[in-house]
Amino acid sequence: MLALALGVSIAHAASSRRAINKVAPVYPELARRMHLSGTVVMQVTIQPDGSVSETKVESGHALLATAAQQAVKQWKFESGPETTNATVDVNFGER
Repeated sequence: MLALALGVSIAHAASSRRAINKVAPVYPELARRMHLSGTVVMQVTIQPDGSVSETKVESGHALLATAAQQAVKQWKFESGPETTNATVDVNFGER
C-alpha cells in the first residue's frame, strides 16, 4: 500500500497575510498509480475578506496542478485592507 505525505507551505508571500484555514489537496488517483510526486507552485490572489479569488500555476506537474488549485481556492487567509498576492507551494510526496 502506498502512503502519501502531503505538505502545504506558503513561500515568498507578497503580503504578511497568514493562511488561517488550509484545505489539503486530494491526491489524484492517476498520479498515485504513477507514483508521481512533486511541488506545485502557484500565484494566488487574496481578497480583502481572506478568500482566494484566483490561482495561476507557475510550475509543477499537470496531474497535480488541478488538485492543488482546487484545494487552495478553498483556503481562507487573514482579512486585510486590500487585495494581495502571494506565492503558494503545495507539496505532493510519497513516503
